[in-house]
Amino acid sequence: MATAKLWIGTSWKMNKTRDEALTWASAVAPQSFPSDMQPFVIPPYTSIAVVAEALAATNVRIGAQNIHWADAGAWTGEVSASMVRDCGASLVELGHSERRTHFGDTDGRVAQKVAAALRHGLTPLICIGETAADRANGQADRVLAQQVRAALSGVAPEHRQATVLLAYEPVWSIGEGGTPASAAYAQARHAVIAEVARAATGRSVPCLYGGSVNAGNCRDYVRQPDIDGLFIGRAAWQAEDYLEIVGRCADA
Repeated sequence: MATAKLWIGTSWKMNKTRDEALTWASAVAPQSFPSDMQPFVIPPYTSIAVVAEALAATNVRIGAQNIHWADAGAWTGEVSASMVRDCGASLVELGHSERRTHFGDTDGRVAQKVAAALRHGLTPLICIGETAADRANGQADRVLAQQVRAALSGVAPEHRQATVLLAYEPVWSIGEGGTPASAAYAQARHAVIAEVARAATGRSVPCLYGGSVNAGNCRDYVRQPDIDGLFIGRAAWQAEDYLEIVGRCADA
């Protein structure tokens, strides 16, 4: 593993009521995690506080699924970095392909949000990934390099030593009907991402793999030298399934 910690987490997207979120958190709270593993969960905004409270005595980190780039202001319907931190989040997912496709999150916008996260002491988890067309045209590495450089371009000098995470999620591999990337394909992309990120920051930047991860394939990914963890979707939305993946990764 390229980093000391193996990050294993999940985002619930627009799913779970507060009661459902509490059920998940209550099942995870009594569990112990290996010392070299960093668990995390990213609920919807409405459940951040209840999940943070339920997991307060654990080392599970809580995240938000997006933030606005401004600290405050006339941005109806938006949520700032300070607001999610106030609810108990210490992590924020940025640049997911759904945000890029449906909500106008360009590379430039992602860079602004990364800078905002770091200003407020949040760890940005920056999602990057190529489309099926990019892959077919042999452009995957070029697209990934562009996304990485852009996302990190706005990091202020005083924040260059702060923790930043990347999540490689091939667009063609996520969601219902997605096809998991082979471990070899994911490792090859991660090696490129690691090189680009190191050139941009002067240090190693952890990169997680996400894309149809499940209990059957998780071990193959975490055994790869440049894959620093897993960012899991629906396969971890039930607590018992998340814990099964955690256990299999620990065994690997």
